[in-house]
Amino acid sequence: MNQELVSVNVWTIIAQWCNLLILFLLVKKFLFKPVQNILNKRQAEIDTLYSSANEANKTAQELKENYETHLKQAKEEAVEIIAGANQKAQKQSEDIVREAHKQASNITAKANVEIEQERKKALNEIKDEISDIAINIASKVVEKEISAKDHERLIEEFINNVGDAV
Repeated sequence: MNQELVSVNVWTIIAQWCNLLILFLLVKKFLFKPVQNILNKRQAEIDTLYSSANEANKTAQELKENYETHLKQAKEEAVEIIAGANQKAQKQSEDIVREAHKQASNITAKANVEIEQERKKALNEIKDEISDIAINIASKVVEKEISAKDHERLIEEFINNVGDAV
């Protein structure tokens, strides 16, 4: 009996190898192929997700660059608009100052004309008063008989007084 435990039976080994081969073929057909198909499908899904993510990332990068370009252009336009507004405001300021100077010059010129007219009017009034005084003096002189020499002296005095009054 001891020999049977240690003995090798060739038919048993061949049957075990056949069972192992049949088991391997069954496992390969019913287990490995479906599992392999599932793994391939998952790999395809993962690859699709990666490519979609890469495309989305690429699109997002392009949109970011586009946004940055538009933002830069908007900033440049804003700077141009501000510069234009500053230039326009400066020009308007200069126009207002120029107009104010012009109006001030006109007012000054009118005031000078009015002053000159008032001065001439005052001179005319003074001359009228002086002529009245001269007429009064002349009538008094006529009442007093004056010599020609006194008459010339009075006229010269009168002219000198009129010159001082003006």
